[in-house]
Amino acid sequence: MSAHALTALPSAQPVPAFRGRIGCDARSGHYAVPRRYRLHLSPACPHCLRIAITHSLLGLEDVCPVTLLPAVPDGPGGEYSALRPLYEASAHRYPGAALTPVLSDDWSGRIVSTHAPDIMRDLARHFGTDHPALYPYGADAEIEGVQRLCEQGIDAAAQRAGRVDADTEERDAALTSLLCTLRSLEGRLARQEYLLGDHLTAADVELWVSLVQLDTVHRWHLDATAVHRIADHPHLWAYARRLAAHPAFGPHLDHAGIARRHHAHCRGLEAAGAAVQILDWASHVPNGAATHTG
Repeated sequence: MSAHALTALPSAQPVPAFRGRIGCDARSGHYAVPRRYRLHLSPACPHCLRIAITHSLLGLEDVCPVTLLPAVPDGPGGEYSALRPLYEASAHRYPGAALTPVLSDDWSGRIVSTHAPDIMRDLARHFGTDHPALYPYGADAEIEGVQRLCEQGIDAAAQRAGRVDADTEERDAALTSLLCTLRSLEGRLARQEYLLGDHLTAADVELWVSLVQLDTVHRWHLDATAVHRIADHPHLWAYARRLAAHPAFGPHLDHAGIARRHHAHCRGLEAAGAAVQILDWASHVPNGAATHTG
């Protein structure tokens, strides 16, 4: 899987409401100061889960506090009522829903960013200098390519493959696309420990969360044959199992919360694949403990 292949798919992530950045000096407005910023996360949300893992990998527990929110939003439009004051302080009469993830500035009481990839990069570049490089020099394009590959080749393809309102040809094409993506990842992970080589990077955070979603959310709407074909990538799922045992990954996995969040808004029909779990995620979490957010 070449860098070209990784960057071939367009991004489907919607434009976020706020995209401020943390800079390295006072001219940026938001400069890096310990305990100035706060994360508001619901790890049952895949974007929040990626940020929570990054935050732990960087050891930022004492540098950037985290406020955990329930798995299922409590307001209209899937919003969190606890975040509404932040949104309205940041944009007068903000018309949209108050969603996670949020990086806020405790000094101003306003939102810096709601864009997960920017938040992850800023935490790594301005607060995580004493930890392994999650964004190695020269790897930005490949990491962004992995992000797009996960969005389109795994998340979106799996969702299309399980749509009951799509015809058989469309579902089969989506499943073929998904399996092609998994096969290319399988080939790479058969040769090396992590996606970009011998060291864990942000690319692995992106992929691991997509694999979690594939097994805990998307398989509910796939038939059993499709799930068995997805599971038939031993190096890929061994990699997922190994990262689940990592202390920065597994403890953030709230399996019950993911299920509640999914069933709270999904109206699709359950398929036979729902009964075919690929991994027993909880059994691989360190000490059998996971983070639960209600």
